[in-house]
Amino acid sequence: MSKKESAISDNNYVGNIIALKGLMVEVEVVSAKPDIKELLSVEGLPDINLEVSYYTDNGAVCVNIDNSMELRCGQKVGRSKQKVSVPVGPKTLGRVFNALGEPLDGKPAVDDKRRIVSEPSGIKSYHKKQSFELLETGLKVIDFLTPFVKGRKIGIVGGAGVGKTVLTMEMIHNVTKDKNSLSVYCGVGERIREGNELYETLKDTGVLNNTVMFFGQMDSTPAIRSMVGPAAATAAEYFRDEEGKDILFFIDNIYRHIQAMTEISTNFGLIPSEGGYAPNVFSELRRLQDRLSSSDKGSITSVQAVYIPADDLSDPAVQSISQQLDSVLVLNRSIAEQGIRPAVDLLKTTSSLLTPAIVGQRHYDLVAKVQAIMQKYDSLKNIIAIIGENELSPDDRRDYQNAKKLIQFFSQDFSVAEHLTGKPGQYFSREQTLSGIEEILGITSHDNSKPAKEAAKKTQETAAK
Repeated sequence: MSKKESAISDNNYVGNIIALKGLMVEVEVVSAKPDIKELLSVEGLPDINLEVSYYTDNGAVCVNIDNSMELRCGQKVGRSKQKVSVPVGPKTLGRVFNALGEPLDGKPAVDDKRRIVSEPSGIKSYHKKQSFELLETGLKVIDFLTPFVKGRKIGIVGGAGVGKTVLTMEMIHNVTKDKNSLSVYCGVGERIREGNELYETLKDTGVLNNTVMFFGQMDSTPAIRSMVGPAAATAAEYFRDEEGKDILFFIDNIYRHIQAMTEISTNFGLIPSEGGYAPNVFSELRRLQDRLSSSDKGSITSVQAVYIPADDLSDPAVQSISQQLDSVLVLNRSIAEQGIRPAVDLLKTTSSLLTPAIVGQRHYDLVAKVQAIMQKYDSLKNIIAIIGENELSPDDRRDYQNAKKLIQFFSQDFSVAEHLTGKPGQYFSREQTLSGIEEILGITSHDNSKPAKEAAKKTQETAAK
């Protein structure tokens, strides 16, 4: 953000502040009418940012971005003829910024190239032939149930404390490891400690050199938290459109983006929509998701952590987010309490990308078999609680045992948690995952080559440990 003048000229004079309520600042417009999203300056307070949100009969309703306590009714307000912008380009790699483009890493500001956050580049055309390139994550349950496809969106959904952030960090570690990947990370409303741990992890592994980070964490105002998502999307759009890069976009947590907009709406006194959310929250969410798409120049592949309030998957905001994702990986608290990590609910996890055309017939058939067994396992649990497992038929007992083996099989140790658990992180190729599942189910592999057999043997030994 460039420094604004303290004094307000007659040409830029807008009016005076007539009302203050939380983050809301109402300005009586008596002269030049500012644009929507334009930043206004306050006389004598050059560091304060007011962003025009909308107009009423009384004047302009603005957001006090920094929640400054120095504002008073009667103060003069003027136009800056600027909008919130963030630095973009190669010089931002390895850097950490807030939603206003200000550095958070103690290093000098980057101001040579900036883009306005509220003005998405837009995709004019898309002539590139659609293709499906699988990106291997090394995480068995993700590569099997929610294939990570270039240019698509995957969501990690779960309540508080079930492992969303750790799983996201593990994906960042695995997908960007030993590759010249360009990543954009966006932290929204999360703990400061987690952001610092991620920064140090990326720095130690050398991944930070090819990563741009934006943070609006839980100590930031709702205005900053609601703006950090579009700010990070702006940076990703530049690399996609101007540099022709393929981007990995990580956001933790997209629900906090909705929550921040709802807090601002409450300050404005707007009538809420379903579930108490801001009336414009779902259209704004759609606008942000549309920016995280691919063009004929490059792609944006996104991983989005989604918090579930009160573990309620039917929450309107969670449903709205899920509808805009290609794959939804659901984390379950009851599974996490059993010490299984990642605590994935194998039945509720879904993906529109699980088709033979994308993952192959062998993978597709295995998923169908696993889901059928897990469905049967879920229905047998109540019966076993009453009559015991020994009373089941041989086929039911076999399927029940196989289901328990599968649950344990999909559990694995994380590299990013190695310093806490003392166990080295595990990385499984897609072939090892498929072969391991075939081994559990007693299915003869479609691929009887020596590498496939060795992969199956390694997977079986690891699962047994």
